[in-house]
Amino acid sequence: MQLQQLAYFVAVAETRHFTQAAERARVAQPSLSKQIKALETELGAPLFSRARGNVTLTPAGEALLPLARRMLADAETARREVAELAGLRRGRVRLGATPSLCAGLLADALALFHRDYPGVELRVEEGGSRDLVRDLARGQLDLALIILPLQSTDPSLVTEEILSENLVVASASDRGRRPYMRIEELRGRPLVMFRRGYDVREATLAACRQAGFEPRFAVEGGEMDAVLRFVEAGLGIAVVPSMVLESRPGLMGTPLLPGLRRTVALAHRKDVEPTRAAQAFRATLLSYLTEAAADGTLPPGVEALASS
Repeated sequence: MQLQQLAYFVAVAETRHFTQAAERARVAQPSLSKQIKALETELGAPLFSRARGNVTLTPAGEALLPLARRMLADAETARREVAELAGLRRGRVRLGATPSLCAGLLADALALFHRDYPGVELRVEEGGSRDLVRDLARGQLDLALIILPLQSTDPSLVTEEILSENLVVASASDRGRRPYMRIEELRGRPLVMFRRGYDVREATLAACRQAGFEPRFAVEGGEMDAVLRFVEAGLGIAVVPSMVLESRPGLMGTPLLPGLRRTVALAHRKDVEPTRAAQAFRATLLSYLTEAAADGTLPPGVEALASS
């Protein structure tokens, strides 16, 4: 019994027509009929009844159909598993990441992964850390780069700290550079604020409230790129991750006192083993961060925490 014979059998069973089954299987109809006959001979029973041009399953065919489908599915699963073991020629990684990471370190890591595993499909979901935690818990992502501490009580997530980063005050570069800015100096200053769901928003609000004041918003509700553009336009200042300013010559970053840092972690669900493709991406990402740290090419204010 051959897998090809079973595939032809299933095609005929589902189309109830030998010519249509041959077209679906992309084989000549006489060859398909010959293979079906050989299968019937090997099994010792007819699989189809061919009466008056109608093709129906015999009792033997009815019994074989679910088994054949399962055998073909198992064979496909085996092929995929072996292909992954042989070099990840196929697969998919559904990755979530915050906009600051998408615009910064992640692009280079993704390029390295695509170079080594060009057959693996990459799907990147960009969003705030809280949104990504929710999508990860729902099974919509394989991995997510999120911000610690988790703003969730879901115990099913595994997190691995990979880097830490300074939060700085972004302002237009023509405002004059300062060595630092105290949290209290944000009082009364117009702030450009991220939408709800961004961890930077919550960190900024918490720092201001701890200093005894509520910040004043000039603009509220933006995504990362919009917030930076609004600051460039002079609408206000914003507390942002330091790495996003690397490609923004129109902006400068001023460190805060006391300093604000955030920790980035790679997370996955505890109850679902990451696919081999996802595991390979993790290895690529950690290797990239380790090498960048050793070469001194990490953005200013960013520190790698995990080693490959």
